[in-house]
Amino acid sequence: METVSENRCFGGTQGVYAHQSDACSCDMTFGLFLPAEAADGPVPVLWFLSGLTCTHENAMTKAGAQAWAAEQGIALVFPDTSPRGDDVPDDEAYDLGKGAGFYVNATQAPWATHFQMWDYISEELPTVLGQNFALDMERQAIAGHSMGGHGALTLAMSLPGRFRSVSAFAPICHPTQSDWGRKQLTAYLGADEDTRAAHDATLLMQKGGFDGPVLIDTGTNDQFGDLLGTEHLAQAMAVRRQEAQIRLQKGYDHSYFFISSFMEDHVAFHAEALYG
Repeated sequence: METVSENRCFGGTQGVYAHQSDACSCDMTFGLFLPAEAADGPVPVLWFLSGLTCTHENAMTKAGAQAWAAEQGIALVFPDTSPRGDDVPDDEAYDLGKGAGFYVNATQAPWATHFQMWDYISEELPTVLGQNFALDMERQAIAGHSMGGHGALTLAMSLPGRFRSVSAFAPICHPTQSDWGRKQLTAYLGADEDTRAAHDATLLMQKGGFDGPVLIDTGTNDQFGDLLGTEHLAQAMAVRRQEAQIRLQKGYDHSYFFISSFMEDHVAFHAEALYG
């Protein structure tokens, strides 16, 4: 593993690291914030999965999460959103290819060789983190934005016992029934409906829900609101009686200004679950 950079940050360290990924068959980069408490022993972990077009850097520099994580003594992991490299396939559209991994294991050409983001996030990167840093991998929580919100919700519901809480900012909630999801899931996973359903938060909520608390914020002025499917997930939560909050934040859009405005709430929400 290579240290790309390390900077003092709110009494802790904001690092950027690169490593060879077996899952994605390329070099991968991630950000990791370690609070001051990590110097004395393992600290709980909050993952933040970013959205379309992002790298590890967007949330790391724009979300304002480190201040609140430092206050709570929580580490923050900022993975990349897709494999990278000259031999990694891409697409001219922003919503497929590099920056748009959708946190799935692709089975279709030309994506299958590198786009194994589910295995990378769920298995490989946790192993790298646990072997190299003072992290308590028994206490994990996960959050995400947009495509990353989709990833956070589907990972949390598909890996029972892994995460104590899950939150999302403007997540893609029902991709199998949205123009913003059918295209990508079909490209990566093919036409099999059961395979695609395993990556749909609304269908997963209907099927089994999440064994912990859920927090979702979406802005009423979100420019992608019609594509997110928030109402479908809300209905599934109500039917299942899922422990959850869905908050529609008046006047907010899809940007990092929105995310940073409510990041304190999300970190506090996860801290309660991680330390409870």
